[in-house]
Amino acid sequence: MYIKKILIAVVLLGLVGMGAFAFYVYTNVFSENTAFNNKEAHVYIPSNAQFRDVLEELEPLVDNIDSFELVARRKGYHTNIKPGHFIIKKGMNNNDIINTIRSKNIPINVKFNNQERLEDLAGHISRQIEADSLALLTAMRDPQFLTENDFSQDTALGMYIPNTYEFYWNSSAETFRDRMRTEYDRFWNESRVQKAKALGLSKGEVMALAAIVQKETAKVEERPRVAGVYINRLKRGMLLQADPTVIYAKKKKENDFEQVIKRVLYVDLELDSPFNTYKYAGVPPGPIAMPDISAIDAVLQPEQHDYLYFVADVTNFGYHKFAKTLAQHNVNKAEYVRWVNANGVNR
Repeated sequence: MYIKKILIAVVLLGLVGMGAFAFYVYTNVFSENTAFNNKEAHVYIPSNAQFRDVLEELEPLVDNIDSFELVARRKGYHTNIKPGHFIIKKGMNNNDIINTIRSKNIPINVKFNNQERLEDLAGHISRQIEADSLALLTAMRDPQFLTENDFSQDTALGMYIPNTYEFYWNSSAETFRDRMRTEYDRFWNESRVQKAKALGLSKGEVMALAAIVQKETAKVEERPRVAGVYINRLKRGMLLQADPTVIYAKKKKENDFEQVIKRVLYVDLELDSPFNTYKYAGVPPGPIAMPDISAIDAVLQPEQHDYLYFVADVTNFGYHKFAKTLAQHNVNKAEYVRWVNANGVNR
């Protein structure tokens, strides 16, 4: 009888223990442990992150960080941390959260356009992926990479085609740069290559010319016409005489890309720079800004016309007046100069 009571007590204690364990497992592993109101939260875990860094990142997002830490250690996550961008959904338990940040690195969309220099591009990208701006700029300017890929410091910006691309957030600077080289090759398909050849232009010259077109007009529908003017000038051996190249040359020489120049003065036209198309014939040695795809394709397929000149149209802002002769251009230019003077645009 005494032994029977002992056995019953042991069984009961076992059941209580199993119940307690089940409660522990449910409470710590399978019960909801999120503290945000949105449907999901984004978690960014840097490369070389320590477990304490993960806990710090997750603490505002969970109800009970201690239970998360306990389960994470039980599952061995604390010694096998994965960097990346992860999405935690509302209502997840500790087990779900750990499985997510262990194996479900989600790509992000990286966007860029119209950057004026590699420095600007590096800064812009560094706000979207883990790599910092210095690492990105160093990778972009790497002499060995540029030489091996037929670019120079002047032409390097032309390798980056503005668009939206999928990247893992923890991509390195070199990974970003190398992917952009691949996208550049993909962009320059056989059709575009043949169009450039038909114009007698290299890829680099197309990019440099497209950058001028980009700066000349924000109106996408007008870009093929502007491109046609410059193609006509090149065919006739005329100077391009593009004001945006003078502005760029001035900024570059003075190492001040923050200055705003609304009016090019005659003294600026004498600036000795290979980017100054009032002094040097042909296409500049590199792009003066990052052209978008519409500007590039405008150069590759310019409007066929006989225009050689254009100036801002003060009666239809954002657009330009085009002329076939210098005499007509001077009439259009005089109208523009009168407007500029009347509105006090001195610089």
